[in-house]
Amino acid sequence: MNIQMLGTGSAFAKRYYNNNALLFSDGQTAMLDCGITAPMALHQLSKTFNDIHALVISHIHADHVGGMEEFAFQMKFVYKRSVPLFVPAPLIEPLWETTLKGGLMQEECQTLDDYFEVRPLLEGQSCEILPGLAIRPIRTKHIAGKPSYSYVVNDTFFYSADMKFDAELLHALVAGGCQVIFHDCQLKPPGAVHTTLEQLLSLPPVLQERIWLMHYDDTMPDYEGKTGAMRFVEQHRVYSF
Repeated sequence: MNIQMLGTGSAFAKRYYNNNALLFSDGQTAMLDCGITAPMALHQLSKTFNDIHALVISHIHADHVGGMEEFAFQMKFVYKRSVPLFVPAPLIEPLWETTLKGGLMQEECQTLDDYFEVRPLLEGQSCEILPGLAIRPIRTKHIAGKPSYSYVVNDTFFYSADMKFDAELLHALVAGGCQVIFHDCQLKPPGAVHTTLEQLLSLPPVLQERIWLMHYDDTMPDYEGKTGAMRFVEQHRVYSF
């Protein structure tokens, strides 16, 4: 599997784009989340929305779905095709009703299905989104009352959305064969709705060695060399696992 981060920044980062990713498999590309900065990040990589063959959503905060309105309009009216949209089932209604409807609804487009091929994902069940690329959603804790999902990719790679620290889950993933973990990281405590660097540093080195840090704020350079066995993910760099 190859992955390229469109951005690695936290919701309020200015030096780094929103924490969204491209996953590559068999000559096709899936986008994991489409935040406010996704259109510009794609442009800087000389890509367009027409290069995307599938879209996956983790939760409905703007840094993860704020670029979907442009995505939808461009695909429907510029490129004239519909992209499969993989969304955990509990997110489908709020994604449309509370996030996208105000901008996307018009006379001939009344539902999310008018823009995307909506493919509901079921928690804990694997789904092939591209040839050779399967994802399994895991509901993880973020903000009370707002469903949020992280993903296991091809049974060996874990990609967190925004999640509170869950050492038990991380240990279970590794025990189940997970080799690489891309984990969101709030550099400074307290970790009210995110996992902090301090919490991740409490993990044993053998687990830290599998962890790559993302979703960090603009002070990230100040923490270089202070992350134990963990490393920072660089935006726009392609990683192969």
